[in-house]
Amino acid sequence: MPPDVDAMKQSFVRLLEQHRVAPEDAHSVFDLLAAAYRSPDRHYHTLEHLDEMFRVAGRLAAITDDLRTVHLAIWFHDAVYDSRAKDSESRSADLTVHLLGPIGVPRSELERVVRLILTTSHIANPQPPGDRETALLLDADLAILGSPPDRYSRYAADIRAEYSWVPEADYRKGRAAVLEQFLARPRLFWNDALHAECDAQARANLRAEVANLASGWAPLSR
Repeated sequence: MPPDVDAMKQSFVRLLEQHRVAPEDAHSVFDLLAAAYRSPDRHYHTLEHLDEMFRVAGRLAAITDDLRTVHLAIWFHDAVYDSRAKDSESRSADLTVHLLGPIGVPRSELERVVRLILTTSHIANPQPPGDRETALLLDADLAILGSPPDRYSRYAADIRAEYSWVPEADYRKGRAAVLEQFLARPRLFWNDALHAECDAQARANLRAEVANLASGWAPLSR
């Protein structure tokens, strides 16, 4: 089911109201974000991805007393997404400061949000994150890996569509290498409940995609 964009906009306005940001300023920033996430070259990194992340974050909310910062990081973590570049996270962080600073979000809050956004590059690290907010954000971002097979297949197809500029053989090799890195991790999810619920399904999904890539199968974009 497509996300309820009006409800997402209202939620964004309420979130910024906690920093005393005027609704009209929040509306303007939301419209910019929505346009970015609806860009025609995006297939997975869309408002649907954010909606799914918010659902996971809601389930894990009890592990943090700073859900507001996590929610801001979710909103902005893919504000810039360029499959041809390696600096999307840092550019998203810069955009966060550029858009939220002038309308009144405190620098101390922006610094926390920026730090969280930068962790979503998912550089392999076997050690648990140093704080609960990072663990929550990373788990929400990767929860798609443990989704039911039909949802995972659509995710895989959408990622391929975002890399449509990559030749097929190169894509299969590069994508398989990324998936193997995830499979090599001792844990995919830091929250114990999510780990228990999703780890086995996530590994089954990853192994199935690796096998498909090796066989020459290619997903179709939706």
